Amino acid sequence: VLSSLPLQVMLYFNVYYFPAWCLAEAIMLHLKYHLLPWHYQFLLVTAFLILSLAEGSRLYLGYLGNLQEK
Repeated sequence: VLSSLPLQVMLYFNVYYFPAWCLAEAIMLHLKYHLLPWHYQFLLVTAFLILSLAEGSRLYLGYLGNLQEK
């Protein structure tokens, strides 16, 4: 058996913490968005989208790889 129990536990808790982080980050972005210059606005939105997509795919692939023992 190649699956890792500690990895699975961390992935399990991260699945619940990720939406909370995403919501908190979106609220903070919304609150400070109008105070920033346009290039910082663009960079913040781009970074938020890239990090959210990367984290979502990391969690999915982590579950898929760990449970299928790959």
